[in-house]
Amino acid sequence: MAASDLQTKTKAPRKKRSIQEIRNSKTSGEKMVYVSVPDYTSAQWVEDAGVDVAVVGDSLAMIAHGHPNTIPATMDMMELHAMAIRRGAPNTFVLGCMPYQSYNSEQAALKNATRFMQNAGTDAVKPQGGKSQAHILKALIDAGIPTASHIGLTPHTVAMFGGFKIQGKTAETAFKILEDALAIQDAGCFMLEFEAVPGKIAAIISDQLEIPTIGIGAGVGTDGQILLCHDLLGLFSDFKPKFTKRYANLRDAAVEGIENYIKEVKSGHFPDDQYTYGVNDSELEKFSTMVEKRKQL
Repeated sequence: MAASDLQTKTKAPRKKRSIQEIRNSKTSGEKMVYVSVPDYTSAQWVEDAGVDVAVVGDSLAMIAHGHPNTIPATMDMMELHAMAIRRGAPNTFVLGCMPYQSYNSEQAALKNATRFMQNAGTDAVKPQGGKSQAHILKALIDAGIPTASHIGLTPHTVAMFGGFKIQGKTAETAFKILEDALAIQDAGCFMLEFEAVPGKIAAIISDQLEIPTIGIGAGVGTDGQILLCHDLLGLFSDFKPKFTKRYANLRDAAVEGIENYIKEVKSGHFPDDQYTYGVNDSELEKFSTMVEKRKQL
């Protein structure tokens, strides 16, 4: 056994991040790393790599189900994926993103957040919105459900923005994002996410807050970052957002591997003896004799 294999087998389980550790990152200066994952296998990857928070993002409607946006994600879909992600990353903090219209009232929000926490075993939930959703956020927190939120470009209301556009480019719109951020903090959320906000704006707003911020397309001035696993690994190729850095190109490697498999099957080179179960020669001879006798009947 190789030394690397022994290290993998004897590696101690990691300790799951706590809400308090995430909150304290604001003052400790530790940059928190979030990755959105759609399934059991990618959840294993992020846990093995040491990611702080695995996110059950409704982007899985696009990545895992082929939809053009996140709107078709349902609670049934999200709960099923969240359960798989929890199994894949048992020692990682898991944040469940509440899908479109699953929190359009306090009653609906409480019901669906409870599904995430109770049925899927997530550690917290994340709806979207600021001032307009503060009553929803507070209701969840008052019910004892750890809650975060998401502002800037909010995919659930993207139609109102006229598409996927940068938010906070003017002083007035940036100030609205600040007001949303303060409302999220006042509601009791432990964290908030900025999406598609100019870096300098996100940094200034983050400095005004006591809770940590994470960014996706919001510059380096936030307290942490989030990317989609399939984006950063180059697995999803339908489009590439400006804010995504490719740390690998696994799609090309996967396609090449499948192409090589096709070639070997077509040419008869796979499977060879290495990938085939053997049989005792005497049993093979006996079986061949039985087949020949049957043919003569």
